[in-house]
Amino acid sequence: MVVGVCTVELFIGESQSLKDKRQVLHGLKDRLRGKFNLSVAEVDGQDLWQKAILGMACVANDGRFVSQVMEQALNMIKSMPSVEVVRTQQELL
Repeated sequence: MVVGVCTVELFIGESQSLKDKRQVLHGLKDRLRGKFNLSVAEVDGQDLWQKAILGMACVANDGRFVSQVMEQALNMIKSMPSVEVVRTQQELL
């Protein structure tokens, strides 16, 4: 069993309130869950308007598959115009 864990620090420049931020994150998390079957949660920065840190996890029996899914998920996040990726960290367990 291989577990892939990734944290993504995001900057949401257009957000003017926590409500705006949560609306953007809700859509992003739903897309990640639906398209890649990832577990996704906001793990830090919940009280900040323009910053969010998402945690993503994927479990499979092949490390290459887990890495590929995480890379595709990161590419999808980077392609979204409403968020800017500040930093990422990936780890396979």
